[in-house]
Amino acid sequence: MLVLDTNDLPVADRYEALRNVVAREGGVDTVEEDESAAGMWKRLEVWHIGPLTLFDTRGTGVRFVRSYRKARRELVDSVSVMTQAEGFGTGAFGCDGHQRQLGAEGIGLTPHMVVSHEYGWTGTGRSVAFSVDIAQLGLPVDTVRDAIPLLRHSPVESLLLQHIRGLRRHADRISGAPEADALAAATVHLTRALIVSVAGHDHTRREVAQETLLTRVLAYLRAHLTEPDLTPQRIAWAHGVSVRTLYRLCEEGGLSLEKWIIRRRLEGARNDLAAAEHAHRTVEAIARSWGFSHPAHFSRRFHRAYGLTPTQWRRHSQVR
Repeated sequence: MLVLDTNDLPVADRYEALRNVVAREGGVDTVEEDESAAGMWKRLEVWHIGPLTLFDTRGTGVRFVRSYRKARRELVDSVSVMTQAEGFGTGAFGCDGHQRQLGAEGIGLTPHMVVSHEYGWTGTGRSVAFSVDIAQLGLPVDTVRDAIPLLRHSPVESLLLQHIRGLRRHADRISGAPEADALAAATVHLTRALIVSVAGHDHTRREVAQETLLTRVLAYLRAHLTEPDLTPQRIAWAHGVSVRTLYRLCEEGGLSLEKWIIRRRLEGARNDLAAAEHAHRTVEAIARSWGFSHPAHFSRRFHRAYGLTPTQWRRHSQVR
């Protein structure tokens, strides 16, 4: 949902409108713009997905600051996870004395109630972030705090990053949809796994690793879905379990591993075949880009799933 686009406002009202919106939506109490009011631009979108609040903020250079004093005064017991969108330069993140340059592959984490934090970028930037009540994580505040400078060392960071980008791509559809709570729960599980993978006691790490294993496997599948060598053996090895354990885990979670992968790949190929921006690509090229190495096998699978061949579906989509 669009909350603010400063281009829609008179120049004299832009700074104040931005300050009011980020204070209300994100608890920010200081905004430092790189540009004059005439040159600055901000677009802010917000969605509520179950217990999560998802933010997409883009525009000219800026520095957002939330002070420790404000956090304590408002007693906001929440955690925020921040990312810098691909293709939008590098962001600067600071929290609890830790500073990190956030490129497209990094995550910033902050527990609001105990620390001040800041985030921003120069040039044109874009941040996709979410916040959630810390009670959802089921972890001590000190554990969350200890993880802040260590996130870059976690193998879970890239999984959560891809998951957040997926949430953003489909935010308009899933906000308020029946699957919103399940997707929010998966996000919380991945965030919890990220934190304990670099902080916390060994017992807690083992416990959370077991609890979140299926969520991490599914996130891994989504992140590597288009790769032809996404085999059960590779998936099991990446998560430190046997193939037998992997299959049992999926069965207990009510899904068939191979069918899940094929279904998601077919959905991706089907969408690309119908999209105008992919009209110049051959059916075979689209199939390969979704992990199908053999065109005939792809066509048979596609026809079985949708009742049309890929070429028929593309033609049907173009005349609708």
